[in-house]
Amino acid sequence: MKATPLPFGEARRVCNTQGGKLKEAFRILQEEGVRVVWCTYDQVLEECVMDKAWEEAKFIQAHMIRTGFNADTVLATKLLGLYSKCGNLVEARQLFDGMLEPNVASWTAMMGAYSGHGYGEKALKLFYEMQCKGVPADGYTFATVLAACANSQRLGDGKEIHEEIVRNGFRTNVFVVSALVNMYAKCGRIEDARKVFDEMPERNLVSWNAIVAGYAQNGCVDEALKLFWEMPERNVVSWTAVVAGCAQNGLINESRELFEKMPERNVISWTTMILGYAQNGEIEEALKLFWKMPHRNTVSWTAMITASAKHGHAEDALKLFGHMQQTGILLNQFTFASVLSACANMGSLKHGKEIHESIIRSGLHSDVVVGSALVDMYVKCRSIQEARTVFDNMPEQNVVSWNTMIAGYAKYGYVDEAANLFVKIPVRDVVSWNAMIAGYIQNGYLDEAVKLFQGMPERDIVSWNTTIAGYVQSGHFYEALTLFQELQSTDMKPDLDTFACVLPACANLAALGHGKLVHNCIVKNEFKSDHDGFVGSALVDMYSKCGTIKDARRVFNRMPRRDVVSWNAMILGYAMHGHGRETFLLFEEMKEAGTMPDNVTFVGVLSACNHGGLVKDGWKYFHCMSQNYHMEPDIEHYVCMVDLLGRAGHLDEVQAFIDKMPINPGPAMWRSLLGACKVHKNIELGESVAQLLFELDPENASPYVQLANIYAAAGRWDDAENVRKMMKDGGVKKMPGCSWIEVNNRVYVFMAGNRSNLQMQDIFAELERLSGYMKEAGYVPDTDFVLHDVEEEQKEHVLFHHSEKLAIAFGLINTYHRTTIRIVKNLRVCGDCHSATKFISKIALREIIMRDTNRFHHFKDGQCSCGDFW
Repeated sequence: MKATPLPFGEARRVCNTQGGKLKEAFRILQEEGVRVVWCTYDQVLEECVMDKAWEEAKFIQAHMIRTGFNADTVLATKLLGLYSKCGNLVEARQLFDGMLEPNVASWTAMMGAYSGHGYGEKALKLFYEMQCKGVPADGYTFATVLAACANSQRLGDGKEIHEEIVRNGFRTNVFVVSALVNMYAKCGRIEDARKVFDEMPERNLVSWNAIVAGYAQNGCVDEALKLFWEMPERNVVSWTAVVAGCAQNGLINESRELFEKMPERNVISWTTMILGYAQNGEIEEALKLFWKMPHRNTVSWTAMITASAKHGHAEDALKLFGHMQQTGILLNQFTFASVLSACANMGSLKHGKEIHESIIRSGLHSDVVVGSALVDMYVKCRSIQEARTVFDNMPEQNVVSWNTMIAGYAKYGYVDEAANLFVKIPVRDVVSWNAMIAGYIQNGYLDEAVKLFQGMPERDIVSWNTTIAGYVQSGHFYEALTLFQELQSTDMKPDLDTFACVLPACANLAALGHGKLVHNCIVKNEFKSDHDGFVGSALVDMYSKCGTIKDARRVFNRMPRRDVVSWNAMILGYAMHGHGRETFLLFEEMKEAGTMPDNVTFVGVLSACNHGGLVKDGWKYFHCMSQNYHMEPDIEHYVCMVDLLGRAGHLDEVQAFIDKMPINPGPAMWRSLLGACKVHKNIELGESVAQLLFELDPENASPYVQLANIYAAAGRWDDAENVRKMMKDGGVKKMPGCSWIEVNNRVYVFMAGNRSNLQMQDIFAELERLSGYMKEAGYVPDTDFVLHDVEEEQKEHVLFHHSEKLAIAFGLINTYHRTTIRIVKNLRVCGDCHSATKFISKIALREIIMRDTNRFHHFKDGQCSCGDFW
């Protein structure tokens, strides 16, 4: 029987009679001897495109190969578009590469596939390949490649293509020029976008929409709305652009009003409003609106899943994904990437593996976006080996997947593996460098991190922030300040994270001058630091640790929104300065403001009790933790109580307290008790506590020094010398005492016996001068703080060369009269230096603020704020 062709237009009828099952329709057609002709394929492919029928399209492609129609460029291009629409870019590219002579429509369709799925760089590469092969671009090609430039922020390529458009005579093509407006706007060049728009000889609705959306995207909401109301006509795209613009710039109420005024809405406008709510933290409003949508598609479902995952509602994201699967709506690579992000945020390996199985069934396991999301999920679920397996099996690895794998290895301590990948990565971007730098820092390899930072071909603000933070975390505060100063000499603009990184360096060095410069930089860059909880808290901490508690309170008072970190910073500041009353009042304010205190809050309050010797209040707040707030005290709170009771002389009570503790006392607690034994000259208890510490913390020099001090104060020089011998024989090294002072925004460090400072002769002369006045005023050197059995005169000489005295003398000869002197000591200030500084403050008519490891001492007119209790 001779086969007869299926007439044009009959394909749809045949498909519909078979319930849309195209495979079955083709089988029946073949059995009946019907010969399928070109127009049949064209018609059926149209149906597939409309329905996104990917499985059916694969069958059609196989049928076309058998009948020889696979070589037809028009049909192949239509099939390519279908694969793209279904998110199957691997199959789309294979089809494109198999074309014998792709025409401009085929090239453009493949570029559009890449651009539409977020692969702008691949679209650009394809455009340049097309030019090399001599295929002339048309208006659709230029519009497509400009969209790729816009979406991937490739301004340089966009400008080159602009020149190409002018050379090829497309400067009056309204479709192409509208794409130019969009490209410049999305690349942040709104002035250039407006110039192109103003020079257009003819504008259509697309042009107007492009410029309105451009202004909105660049934060110029007023100009966007002005142009919007000037438009000769508006459509749903115009309305959606201003709805999005208002929402993106925090004007959610205005966005809502515009959305409600829209004469018509489509899925995109509904989705835009949902995303607007989510961007402004109103995730519940977003979800309400989502369920009100008259029609939902892949984009809207994916947007809601993404918003839920991003804003900490991972479980809701998984539930939404389940609902979406039940609807039968197509799941694309972005849907899977979003739900994998939710699994990663939850740390749910079980759910992540279930999604992985769904991805394999969908055929999207080869997609690079999905592959990168899978790697990220396995990394965050601490399954680093499975992450590596996915990474190795990816047909194509992009820089995101490489960076994720590097960061994952570094995070879990596999620094060598991370470094090996970093060396092998085909193309490194700035994120690659940042990931490796952060990895080295996290694992204690600061020198390697700094070397990488110095060798970077280009840096972003994250590079600077990561390295500054690395210096701070490693205790290299001066280097952190130096690097911040280097940053300021570049064109790079610091952000809030920069300030949050560098302020602790100022705080730890008590570098008030640097701290004020940083604060001024925050104001200069128009950051509302007092409105930002993290940076505002860092400023409070910096001013507190630099000895200016009033400035700390001033910043605190200006913060309209205070979280527990802000309150704690101020409470700890007051406690550090010995302001017990202010600490207690602020604690009450905190409760009245509705902020729940945490463990750190009580450390601050108990420290205030400790510095004031307020035993009764200490017990009250200690019991308050469990009785009023159902918090179990941890080791820090117990140490505070031991220190408080011990320094108040309640040594018997301390021993009973330790015996009843529900947790094991650690070395910090025993060191605190040993300090109390030194203050109260309790040799017997001191010996037993020191012996415990020798066993618990054998490499720590503190208990040896404390015990030697106890013996020296009692005149037991042989015992003191024996302790020193024990230290030497055990290889235990004492941390050398050092003090530092900031003068003219430069930090100077002093150590006892160190003569490296160029002004050392002047410093000694100043100390000699002061010594005479001090003795006339009644100062008697307390030689009990000298551990060596030497003559009294030699002991006095040793005492007068302690690091804090050297720093004070340096400050006196290098600052103006009556200028406050601020110094920091890395150990607890000794009794003689404390006494001497009181005399110096009165003789030199200076306020001297000293911070040691325990607290602040404000010396003025011969008195200290601690009341000689420290």
